[in-house]
Amino acid sequence: MNSQVNHAAEQWHPTRLSVASWATYDLANTIFALGVGSLYFAQWLTDSAADLPSWFQRFDEPADLALAITLDIAMVIVIVLGPWIGARSDHRGRRIPYLAPMTVLAVVPTFFIATVGVTASLGLFVIALVGFNLGSVVYDALLPDVSTPATVGRVSGMGIGVGYIGSFVAVLLGALLLDDYGEAAVFKAIAVLFLIFAIPTFLFVKERPKVAESGPPPSLRASARRLIQAWRRARTYDGVARFLVGRFLYTDAVNTLVGGFLTIYVIEELGFTDSQVQGLLGVAIVGAIIGGFGGGRLVDRRGPRWLLHRVLWTWMVAISLGIVAGALGISSLIWVLGVLGGLALGATWAADRVYMQRISPPRHLGEFYGLYATVGRFATILGPLSWGVIVSILGLPRELALGVLLIFIVASRIVLQGVDDTVREWGVADLRR
Repeated sequence: MNSQVNHAAEQWHPTRLSVASWATYDLANTIFALGVGSLYFAQWLTDSAADLPSWFQRFDEPADLALAITLDIAMVIVIVLGPWIGARSDHRGRRIPYLAPMTVLAVVPTFFIATVGVTASLGLFVIALVGFNLGSVVYDALLPDVSTPATVGRVSGMGIGVGYIGSFVAVLLGALLLDDYGEAAVFKAIAVLFLIFAIPTFLFVKERPKVAESGPPPSLRASARRLIQAWRRARTYDGVARFLVGRFLYTDAVNTLVGGFLTIYVIEELGFTDSQVQGLLGVAIVGAIIGGFGGGRLVDRRGPRWLLHRVLWTWMVAISLGIVAGALGISSLIWVLGVLGGLALGATWAADRVYMQRISPPRHLGEFYGLYATVGRFATILGPLSWGVIVSILGLPRELALGVLLIFIVASRIVLQGVDDTVREWGVADLRR
């Protein structure tokens, strides 16, 4: 039986419907990521800062601090559960049964954000972020099921590019609904569209034949132990642990920016109106689509390492422009940041998702993608925490907070210098059983 499954896996060729359906999930969760995570929730929280509990009002810029704490709580939960979800999908040999409930966990709370008080909405935001991020763990691990070694970069880039089309949808929803109906209506529309665009993935993505592992599935109580074991296992494979450290550093900067803090920055430091913020994001989205599609093709031609290193240099330039724009009040530089940041954002995810797959053994791919997600989410703790401490607690300029993110990007480039992306030759024990 195992030999038949292995033979079927070796001969695997995903259908066009399967690939397209997988890509629509990127579109679905990007509607959430930009519409809720980057744009409208941060705007709504900034406008509702006066309604935050009195504890927050004791600090400078309470909206910055509230967003930082909310993100940190969500990411702590993801850190604990991410490797567990990945390991369970490895054990079962299937991803979709885990992707569907995590999607629902993101959709339902999103539907009710801003229909209740600020504190309750912060709680709903936490739950939605947990579902969104845990879904990403198993979604990323589906990449080998919808691609071949020759097309993995192209398919990954296509998912990123199609996904950022969802960003246009998120901006359009704001343009149509925000002025007349408010943020609550926007969050409802995002939740509904997230579910609609996710459904094709559940129905039409065909997974590569795999044999489920014997024995009971990993338990939740063992998730912390599994996290330590997964990290130790990752250290036995060349470049995996170092890549994860580098990813932690650059994701810290990227996720902090797209997690809503750039929106707060341009509103508070440069006086951008809601329409200008939407315009800036529109420019960034165009760049991200180009970066996703173009980056995927470059990954297939030049490799993920080649592209990711150049992307990191682009991030350095973009963040530096943001610092200068805020310090000198030159708002035009933010539009250049939008273009460069968009290009870099799309190319970042097109490259690093393939990078991780290339250096990871097939048997532990779900587990290692759990680590991959975990380090990214842990970075999403450190970045917002740093921002909150610098801006809200110490009362220092937001430009300094951006400078800290720049340092993380530089450090990641140094760490990743020693990680090659050559195709590994896996032994029998590291292949799928």
